[in-house]
Amino acid sequence: MIRLLPLSGDVTPAIRALGWDWAVEDACAAYLATEAVQLTERQAEELLNAADTLYDMLVQAIPDPIPDDLLQLLAIPQNLWGAVRHSWNDERHWHLYGRFDLASTPEGPKLIEFNADTATSLPETAVVQWASLVAAGHKDEQRQANGLFEGLEGQLREWRELNPDLDPSLLLVHLPGSAEDETNCAVVAEAAREAGFAAVHLCPVDAMQVSVTGEERGVWAQIEDEQWQRFGFMFKLVPWEILADEEPELTADLVQLLQSRDVIIANPAYTLLFQSKGILAWLWQVFPHHPLLLEAAMEDLSGHFVRKPLLGREGQNVAEVDNGRLTSSVPGEYDQQPQVRQRWADLPTDAQGRKYQAGVFWAGEGCAIGFRRERGVITNLSEFVPHILAD
Repeated sequence: MIRLLPLSGDVTPAIRALGWDWAVEDACAAYLATEAVQLTERQAEELLNAADTLYDMLVQAIPDPIPDDLLQLLAIPQNLWGAVRHSWNDERHWHLYGRFDLASTPEGPKLIEFNADTATSLPETAVVQWASLVAAGHKDEQRQANGLFEGLEGQLREWRELNPDLDPSLLLVHLPGSAEDETNCAVVAEAAREAGFAAVHLCPVDAMQVSVTGEERGVWAQIEDEQWQRFGFMFKLVPWEILADEEPELTADLVQLLQSRDVIIANPAYTLLFQSKGILAWLWQVFPHHPLLLEAAMEDLSGHFVRKPLLGREGQNVAEVDNGRLTSSVPGEYDQQPQVRQRWADLPTDAQGRKYQAGVFWAGEGCAIGFRRERGVITNLSEFVPHILAD
């Protein structure tokens, strides 16, 4: 049973002052909980350690060289195979961060999936949940397992230092018209400034320019009126598979530029190996019955399981099957994708029957915890719940 602590105080002024109005307006008005999940230090350590162990398992599970069969199993677009292999074989292509979604069960944490490429909820986890404690009068930073910003800063510093031949300028791009994605990029941008990047710029992905010829070769963005800048580093909050599917020419140019070291891109293309939910079935083959894993396969399981598309997002097209009977499903745009099956895990609930899923950020190591809650399937619109470490 989830234990909750009411949080008094209003975080809205602090959030608005940061320019993050989306978190407290319109559809997100009920998105931030006014209470916190109470965790013991032991429970928090268990979740953070699970992220570390799972990341090590993911790395160990990838064969070298990466076979075509695995790339096909994971449904990775073929026009990204070269970039996946290239980035995997060169440590300068640095994985900045990701978020493990975990179920806390009586047997311990279980992996639901790993958002390895374009994980969001950075501002909620790094800032908003901390603001919730401060507004309620809890000012001791040790009362929260929340080193996300420091983890991002460290990873960005390491990435810059691994690539001293590139100009220390960072372009961050996001999908057009998404205030939420822009805000997530803003958190990374601030960490990049702290990490020593000389120039940092944010823009929608359709505002950047990419050239593979002549003196203009590289990735560019307009930073002021009639002033353009070429960037050595690029962070994209745009999924690799969406780029590959919807912008194949742009994808081909970016792959060419990263292979020739005109630009380096994070998160790197190899994160698709971990992002694909097909990795759940692969992990179960490599580490059968591991205590952090739920049984998973590419064909139907017996009994109670969930079925989800390999490259689906935001909970779309997730279906629950119990003894051959479809008991629930979420509509979406990924129903034509291959699907993985994963053993059902009961999420912990509170006194009102709401289910809680732990989001554990990895940025070089497990570094921060946040929770989502919902009566049904957890999605990107499920309520975000801060946490507090019990005395």
